[in-house]
Amino acid sequence: MRVSASLVLASCSPRRAALLADAGFEFESVTPRIAEKFDVELTLRELTMWNAIRKWVPVAREYPDKIVLAADTLIALDDEIIGKPADFEQAAQILQRLSGRTHEVCSAVFICHFAAARSTTFHEVSRVRFRRLSRATIKDYLSKVDPLDKAGAYAAQGRGAEIIAKIDGSYTNVVGLPMEKTVATLAKFGIRPKVHG
Repeated sequence: MRVSASLVLASCSPRRAALLADAGFEFESVTPRIAEKFDVELTLRELTMWNAIRKWVPVAREYPDKIVLAADTLIALDDEIIGKPADFEQAAQILQRLSGRTHEVCSAVFICHFAAARSTTFHEVSRVRFRRLSRATIKDYLSKVDPLDKAGAYAAQGRGAEIIAKIDGSYTNVVGLPMEKTVATLAKFGIRPKVHG
């Protein structure tokens, strides 16, 4: 007899939780008790995967019988990884660097059922081109959003259209969780959205 395992999101990100909820998934959010690492020796894909796995470990130990999903999202400009800004001044500097240019957004996702010793990982990379931003535009944008918990100091959702000219690839990846691959991968673990109606 197959027992359906439930889903735990190893993240404190309201954006990832909203994406899963909007897709119809039922899950529990648990904040991993670890700090994200930043290592310039690692590539964008390596660093996001390392952080995703580090987020997963403490939550999976606490919920070994559940499917645990962990993810990490970072951006890179000319192969230089850009994380979350330390303050609003640094956020403004990051947006100035991204102004008028195209950068990569990479999310790594790690999904595992600890008790069953089943796991899978995947990456998604999107390319985001910014509009040319004046200092006044940047100041105005930062007055409307909280950039301190966002890689690259911006969000694609909400007021993103004010600074983003074009996204090539998965939009939800830029938000923080590539839902196209996530939905398909969760289905392999027996986790599917709830059908309404």
